[in-house]
Amino acid sequence: MWFCSEVIGHGTVLTVLAVAALLPGCSGGPRYSSRIVQTKYGSVRGVIVQLNSRRLEPVEVFRGVPYAAPPVGPLRLAPSQPPAPWSGTRLADSFGPVCPQRLPVPDLNNKTSALQAMPRGRLTHLKLLQPFLQRQSEDCLSLNLYVPGSVNLAQLMKSDVDCCC
Repeated sequence: MWFCSEVIGHGTVLTVLAVAALLPGCSGGPRYSSRIVQTKYGSVRGVIVQLNSRRLEPVEVFRGVPYAAPPVGPLRLAPSQPPAPWSGTRLADSFGPVCPQRLPVPDLNNKTSALQAMPRGRLTHLKLLQPFLQRQSEDCLSLNLYVPGSVNLAQLMKSDVDCCC
């Protein structure tokens, strides 16, 4: 819940507010979708997220759906390969890890030191991103899919759009 109040308290741009509206802490938590979607690699079940607006319909969200194998070993600089198929239904309710990265900054909790190295706006932005950067892995090739409630996902998957799923 701290993320919601932090974003609103700083008056950050509308796109950040839209993302915050999709986070579980901002809308009372996720509600699992009754729909199971079959992909080339296995089945996934997402969550239904009710947005913080009377004008916006709920969104079906599939988080952390792998689209390629981890780029490790001989795959390091090679074209991406398909992910390993999975059995059962993968619960796509949490974001996948971010790619490994080292932020060239001092301790963000030491405000005085951090402000000597960067502008205040960058520090604020990095502090908002910090929770998302905690989970890093080379197995980071995943997608987060947001599907409006009125979209027929089965029809979308049969369209001419080249999709990894």
